[in-house]
Amino acid sequence: MKKLKIKLHTQIILGLILGAIFGGIFHINKNEIEITYIENKSTISETIKFDIIEFLIAGEKEIFKDQTNLLQRFNQLTPEQKTNLIVVTKDKSFRQVKEIKKVQTIATQIKPIGTIFINLLNMIAIPLVLSSLIVGVASLGNLKKLARIGSKTIFLYILTTIIAISIGLLLGNLIQPGKKLNPQTKEELVAAYQTELSQKVQTRIEFSLTDQIVNLVPRNVFKAMVDAEMLQIVFFALMVGISLTVLSQTKAEPVIKIFDGFSDAMIKMVDIIMKIAPIGVFALISATVAEFGFEILGTLGWYIFTVLAGLIIHTIFVYSGLVKFFGKLKPSIFFKGIRRAQIVAFTTSSSAATLPVNMECCEENLGISKSITSFTLPLGATINMDGTALYQGVAAIFIAQVFGMNLTIFDQLTIIFTAVLASIGTAPVPGVGIIMLLIILKSVHIPEIGIALILGVDRILDMCRTVTNITGDAAVSTVIARSENQLSKVDLSEA
Repeated sequence: MKKLKIKLHTQIILGLILGAIFGGIFHINKNEIEITYIENKSTISETIKFDIIEFLIAGEKEIFKDQTNLLQRFNQLTPEQKTNLIVVTKDKSFRQVKEIKKVQTIATQIKPIGTIFINLLNMIAIPLVLSSLIVGVASLGNLKKLARIGSKTIFLYILTTIIAISIGLLLGNLIQPGKKLNPQTKEELVAAYQTELSQKVQTRIEFSLTDQIVNLVPRNVFKAMVDAEMLQIVFFALMVGISLTVLSQTKAEPVIKIFDGFSDAMIKMVDIIMKIAPIGVFALISATVAEFGFEILGTLGWYIFTVLAGLIIHTIFVYSGLVKFFGKLKPSIFFKGIRRAQIVAFTTSSSAATLPVNMECCEENLGISKSITSFTLPLGATINMDGTALYQGVAAIFIAQVFGMNLTIFDQLTIIFTAVLASIGTAPVPGVGIIMLLIILKSVHIPEIGIALILGVDRILDMCRTVTNITGDAAVSTVIARSENQLSKVDLSEA
């Protein structure tokens, strides 16, 4: 009897579906907290259920019916305030409270398994970018070819980003999700996520085109690797690749072979790591669903719909058009070839972590030569953030509408310009889009407190926009490969 073999991408999809179900079943109870306090010089942890909880702080009473508001308020307290805090429930009062947190379930307790999976992918991302980009540039043979491919790649990345944010702004103006949010929901969301926003504002970065250019050049390449400064790593790899190109073949070839072998080893490691992908995906999705639930989706339904509609339009229509008319490849073949990378992108929310998988899919399933993928994909993971740019356009329009602001054509052109430049400097890691959004809002004087409205769904939308980001990298790579006659036919029966 022939043994049934389930393809890896099918296993990953099953892990995704089962993880969502598992997280939905074992979700975090919103009316339950774990409180740690000191009593008789002993530290005690106790799980309590509540409808209403009171905080007594310096004689003043604060009442909470919501777990999120309660936790945010507790984290705002100074150590001295926590020492004097009295927490009063229906049945008991607590003094000398050290910690209040959500009660974890089995669905959130298995998250470390998913974190290990992401860490494994991140572990090889930087070595892979460095080695593959050096080989990719050096293998182009001459600087004219590098300039030709580089200019085409950067042009397409910027063009698709402009199209993406334009779609986001257009849908935001047509659907007007901000005008469909009732005032009560607005106040509740701002109150719930104001503390988290304050923490993000403290870590924000001021945008400066001059600083962006200066920061391209690393003072210490090893520090750049430790800090995962992808743009600096890309710059260093480009410089090494260019230097190898102008060296004599006898001197350059041994170095290129070393980096080529190292790159192949990293790709082989991807195969090994992907064996645990179904388990990692299951753990990540179950933890996400268990923690955030599905309730927030209804609260911000129109905003979520607008973002997802934009991502779908851009991913399916814009990329399909690029691949079909300029890459001379059927869109169905393209999307089938990269579906494994899309699933990994969805679950990890990281373009950097997905890069090794995307490279493997493009080379093995789409037939793009390694000399192209090793240049275009690492560059794309660093500067091409179409999904993030589109989301930022919708978010800016949404927040402006909620606060009753009318953005002029000039304001929206400013958003496009700022978002394109910001996306180039956006780190390919989860959640950084929110920090970049602060820069965009500031450029058109939209109140930054409005970000608190969308923080609750940012993690979920981050998963979706990362799929668009890496799909764009693959689409542009396909077009570049076709233009350079570096695209071969492949058999997708095992993809």
